[in-house]
Amino acid sequence: MAESIRLRLECDLFGLVKTLAESGYTNYICGGALGFDTLAAIAIIKRKQEYNLNLLLAVPYKGQEKAWNEQDINLYNYILSHADNIVYLADKYYDGCLLARNRYMVDKSQLLVAYNTGIRGGTAFTCAYAMKQGVEMLNLV
Repeated sequence: MAESIRLRLECDLFGLVKTLAESGYTNYICGGALGFDTLAAIAIIKRKQEYNLNLLLAVPYKGQEKAWNEQDINLYNYILSHADNIVYLADKYYDGCLLARNRYMVDKSQLLVAYNTGIRGGTAFTCAYAMKQGVEMLNLV
């Protein structure tokens, strides 16, 4: 993710979490992936005490971070330590576990906040699934 996009998303998410919290949204689910999931989780953590928010981390499989670099692992561990609940959807990686995690998040949600730039891939699949399930969606592209 380009640095300018990351900085814009950080600001957008920080403000959006405030707006959503003031509208009554207090329970949040993040997927535990690098990139947008990480940015969203950090925004929620920064607003947690101010608005009494709950963060559920939906992790596709145990040990997903093993191939990550040290900086990303440290950030992931920070997010894990600030999550109110952690759900590991599988003990190990299998084909389709990321999509299963995404369906899990949609099925437990009233509103999906995404950064969807295309028509293919996991985020596009998740947005299409949310629309099919009647889940409201905000795309921050």
